[in-house]
Amino acid sequence: MSNQSFASSTDLADRSQTLEILADGVYALTADGDPNIGAIEGDDFVVCFEALATPVAAKQWLAMLREHTAKPVRYLVLSHYHAVRVLGAAAYDATAVIAHENTAALIEERGLEDWDSEFARFPRFAKGAETIPGLTRPTVTFADRLTIDLGPTRGPLVLEYVGRGHTEGDIVAWLPNQKILYTGDLIEAEAALYTRGRIPP
Repeated sequence: MSNQSFASSTDLADRSQTLEILADGVYALTADGDPNIGAIEGDDFVVCFEALATPVAAKQWLAMLREHTAKPVRYLVLSHYHAVRVLGAAAYDATAVIAHENTAALIEERGLEDWDSEFARFPRFAKGAETIPGLTRPTVTFADRLTIDLGPTRGPLVLEYVGRGHTEGDIVAWLPNQKILYTGDLIEAEAALYTRGRIPP
C-alpha cells in the first residue's frame, strides 16, 4: 500500500496576494484561498489581525501595508492558534500580542507539535522558517471581550470570544463604526462555517 500525502503538502505554487481597502484605514490581504489577514488604523497606531507563518512572510505583508500607512503597529491580534497563523509575529515589533486565554493554553500544550505538523502539511508557508525565533506567546489575554480604543476619530475595535469553533480559542474583531467583522478561520473560502458560538450584536 502506498503512502498518500496531504494534498496541501504538494501544493507548492505561490498564491497571488491582493491588498484590499475595506474602509478608510481598514485593510485585508487576501491570497486565493490562503489565510487572510488584516490591519486597522487607529488615530496614531495600527492593529494587525493575524501574523502569518514566518517573519519573512509577515515582512512582505508589512511592506505592502506601509504603502498606505506609516503608523507603528501597537497591537497584534491572534484570532486562534495554528502555526501558519502566528509564527511570523516577531516581524511586527508590536507593543502587545493579544489572544484568547484558550489560545495561550493551546500554545503551551501543543505549540511545538503544531509547528512541526503545519509546516509538514503546508511547506510553501515555511519560507524563511529559520527566521522564527520561537513560539509566539501572547502578552495580553482575555476571556470574553476586550475593547481597543482606536482614538476619537476612529472609534472602538471590539475583540470577542464567540465560543469554540475552528479551535477552542477563536475570537473575532468587530468594528462597529465601519460595520466590518474579521473572523479569522471561523469562515473559510469554499468550506462549511465554524459557527457554534455567537456573533457580536
